[in-house]
Amino acid sequence: MEIYSTEEQQVDAIKQFWKDYGNSIVIGAVVGLGGLYSWNYYSDYKVAQAEEASEAFQTISNSVKADSSMLAAAESFAKDHDGQQGYQALLQLIVAKAAVEAGELDKAEQALKQILVSKPEEGLVAVATLRLARVQAEQGQLATALATLEQLNTPSFAVQRDELKGDFLVRQGDADKAKSAYQSALDNGGATSSPALQMKLDNLNKA
Repeated sequence: MEIYSTEEQQVDAIKQFWKDYGNSIVIGAVVGLGGLYSWNYYSDYKVAQAEEASEAFQTISNSVKADSSMLAAAESFAKDHDGQQGYQALLQLIVAKAAVEAGELDKAEQALKQILVSKPEEGLVAVATLRLARVQAEQGQLATALATLEQLNTPSFAVQRDELKGDFLVRQGDADKAKSAYQSALDNGGATSSPALQMKLDNLNKA
């Protein structure tokens, strides 16, 4: 079952960024702390951690399938690489997607909530928020899903947020609020990123 797809390109871009630059980000942070800590020990330890996390992440993300072995690998990574929020968040997205495909929405919800608790960079938080709202809606929790969307304030994800809000409001039978949500998405440039958006609004106007 596929209940989300619109932000896959953003996830792929973030994933590639961490594959390419994850080590450099952590190493750069360590260099910046060099004057505050015992440099030789601390830097060697942190750099080794970053390199190990990067290798483990690439191994899992390149080879996993939507099965129990993948879930176990991702969960093991989270335990073994505490503090690597970027990698952990990406793997939790993989866990959530696999859980959705397996029909295990509770497990998907749990994985996505873990991302929000860990507070990685805002792009990952935004993607996790959108996907969490979709999972909640699939569970019949439309009011909860709408409340989840209210927490998303990242401008670059405003179109997806407002279109999704409109979809949920339609399912709730609130056409007027749905129109407002769709119009907000269009006002933020949604006609380009979501060709079906104008059609959704037009259908409501004809009703």
